[in-house]
Amino acid sequence: MNFIKKNIIYLLLSAGLLVVFSVPGILDKIKTQFFPIATIEQAITITDADYDIELKGINVPDSNLKNFKNKNLFLNFWGTWCPPCRTEWPTIQALYNSKKNEIDFVLIAMQDEEENVMKFLKENQYTVPVYIAQSPVSEKILPKAFPTTFLINKNGNILFKEDASKDWNSKDAHRLIEAMKE
Repeated sequence: MNFIKKNIIYLLLSAGLLVVFSVPGILDKIKTQFFPIATIEQAITITDADYDIELKGINVPDSNLKNFKNKNLFLNFWGTWCPPCRTEWPTIQALYNSKKNEIDFVLIAMQDEEENVMKFLKENQYTVPVYIAQSPVSEKILPKAFPTTFLINKNGNILFKEDASKDWNSKDAHRLIEAMKE
């Protein structure tokens, strides 16, 4: 009993750390709460060459990713064939509706047919700018899983990367976008 009284703080801290590292989602919640803009990608910066991707517009005019250089950017790689991508689309549309004047949105459909993308957008009445890459995508931003989303600031720094489906209309996502304006 005397041992417990002397070491109660250490026992509580140990129990707290055990909970943080063993309960799924707790560590992510703590990171999001206390470190909303993190150097998740070890301060990877997108260069001019990385931005040089020809984009065929699906619901917008054709462009090149370099036209979005020096702007805050929501860059998402997805496909109509990808169930998690389809799941997050309503939240991306909601975020776009509220933040389109504060950040540029570029969604790139990968491994997809133009007709399937157009049909998906039309059926769901989505208006977020969607493209299909017409030239190779840089290894720095080439997704290894779908969906993959990057928040890139106007200096070309990757501030946030998510390689899973996310609720992009959450308070945390809005905070990330707001913090990019600073």
